[in-house]
Amino acid sequence: MAVNLNDLRELAYQNLSSSALDYYRSGSRDERTLARNEQAWSEIELWPRVMVDVSKRTLETTVLGQRIDAPILVAPTAFHGLAHADAELGTARAARGTVMCLSTLSNTAVERVVATVGGPVWFQLYVYKDRGAARALVERAEAAGCSALVLTVDAPVLGVRERDVRNRFTLPKHLSMPNALPDADTLPEVDDSGLGTWFAQLLDESLSWNDLNWLASITSLPIVVKGVVRHDDARRAQDHGARAIVVSNHGGRQLDGSVPTAVALPHVVDATDLEVYVDGGIRRGHDVLRALALGARAVLVGRPVLWGLAANGAAGARRALDILRGELDEAMALSGCASVEDVGDWLIRP
Repeated sequence: MAVNLNDLRELAYQNLSSSALDYYRSGSRDERTLARNEQAWSEIELWPRVMVDVSKRTLETTVLGQRIDAPILVAPTAFHGLAHADAELGTARAARGTVMCLSTLSNTAVERVVATVGGPVWFQLYVYKDRGAARALVERAEAAGCSALVLTVDAPVLGVRERDVRNRFTLPKHLSMPNALPDADTLPEVDDSGLGTWFAQLLDESLSWNDLNWLASITSLPIVVKGVVRHDDARRAQDHGARAIVVSNHGGRQLDGSVPTAVALPHVVDATDLEVYVDGGIRRGHDVLRALALGARAVLVGRPVLWGLAANGAAGARRALDILRGELDEAMALSGCASVEDVGDWLIRP
């Protein structure tokens, strides 16, 4: 049995093809940000309170008014079909009780995922150069029953993942991208990275804050802006209609050398009164507790869910989430917190 996420990772690595393994685990260029994301959480020391009644504990909280069983959301990650034949449907079954963020680059149609998850689904959006196609995708996600849009703003171009370039990464022929443009639902086979070529062909490098206003004007769904690490960008997101922010450096897959999310989080929290979430390098429930103490409403986890899916399908993905929930419950009890609301910055500041 996998005791922690590292155990799940090792099991997953045994089941993945070399190309899929490199795609999931890679960061951009020298992968410094990838490594620092994990390290930065571990450097935050906790100052627990004692003699607190923690005999009755709850991890429940809300995000955008939706109640979830723990402050741990499933991050939007691409191509779950590389991990398991059930693809995003397996992840959806595992995500019951929390929010699943579905990627534009999923291998499963948004309608099927919403019907399976049994809980809220947020749709992660890349904005196409063709605004008509972008509008159609937004309308499709809304019609399918998604309850929020997650706009990724840190990818005007794709950061170079050198592992993918060496592998000439593209999707196996049996996998497609049914939420992408109808005439571009597979990745091209090229001499470097098929995903990089797809980004360059279809996605809009001119994306600006005015486009956030445009997006808000064409949908009734709340918009979550993902990819913010600066306090001034957090304020801009709020001014242009965002309902929440995800502090993210794209899992270390975009600008190598970007600030770790654990370091960026308090700057964003201090700059806005929106709900703030965070992803990147969270590998223990204790890291979730640190994020809450820094002011995050919830965290998003990506690679650990993929490891679980690759290790044992939906049961493995659920195991990844259960491990984090169990570790968070333990860390809260040992810190003197009976509920998520009890967690505050006192826990990291003596």
